[in-house]
Amino acid sequence: MEKLTNKEEGIMHVLWKLEKAFVKDVLAEIKEDKPHYNTLSTIIRKLENKGYVGYNAYGKTHQYYPIVTKEAYRSGFMNTAIDNYFNNSYKNMVSFFAKEEKISVKELKEIIDLIEKNN
Repeated sequence: MEKLTNKEEGIMHVLWKLEKAFVKDVLAEIKEDKPHYNTLSTIIRKLENKGYVGYNAYGKTHQYYPIVTKEAYRSGFMNTAIDNYFNNSYKNMVSFFAKEEKISVKELKEIIDLIEKNN
């Protein structure tokens, strides 16, 4: 799965939310740093070339939809992050968040409970 730019990822979030959309629909959902219509269209076509988006043609107009699910993208993103930043160790990742105080003892206990239920 090819890595997305921040702008491409933001547009994918809109497409995941809308499920199917014309460029004008995606544009209407963007609240900050709204790109020009043609710029947005170009980005969506790049997403299509990368295999993230498909479309249905209605004359010269295209209705776009995500091919890659949000869950599949998240899984790939997390696996890459864990590999690149935590030496492919989930323990190192959880330790990092614990040291940074981004995860509480209560949340850690909930994670342990989930692991024990699945084993």
